[in-house]
Amino acid sequence: MGIFGRKNDDTDTTSAPAAGNPDLAALTGDYAIDPSHTTLGFTARHAMVTNVKGKFLDFTGTLHLDGSDPAKSTASFDVKMDSIDTGSADRDGHLKSADFFKTEEFPTMTFRSTSAEALGGDDYRITGDLEILGTTKPITIDLEFNGAAKDPFGNERVGFEGKAEIMRSDFGLTWNAALETGGVLVSEKIKLNFDISAIKSA
Repeated sequence: MGIFGRKNDDTDTTSAPAAGNPDLAALTGDYAIDPSHTTLGFTARHAMVTNVKGKFLDFTGTLHLDGSDPAKSTASFDVKMDSIDTGSADRDGHLKSADFFKTEEFPTMTFRSTSAEALGGDDYRITGDLEILGTTKPITIDLEFNGAAKDPFGNERVGFEGKAEIMRSDFGLTWNAALETGGVLVSEKIKLNFDISAIKSA
């Protein structure tokens, strides 16, 4: 069973869903992202030899899930760029500066989905528009549905993990430094990762 609904195939049956999982109809609705149980993160290659990981601490997001028609499902995020956290105050300050995100001029990163599809099993794909530094580019996010449950406080939750890759120069993030041994300090490719919990609101 999946977050956007599962494609039918010749091997599909009408057997009951697995214990503990709600019907697809019960998943359909509007959801608000729970920031306290959600991570919006990224990974960049540093100095050609290791990975630096970071995340954003201040964001909002909504989902609309349609269990019967995946194409009608949508996702939206607004991220405060000044909330970037890589575990180093000096590095965070550099990332907020004019060399990178120019957070005073461009305080928000946004994502608005344009399409969604079920790939089979618990795998799904969302395509949408990502805006950074005032530049908007399409990206594709591969998702895996982690499940649905009612928490001890009565909230109906869905969870999923996602991943995507972007080229930072596509958004004007071109600052770099050459290494004496060859190569550059910061990788061109940035990996995005999402670990999301959302609460049903309607």
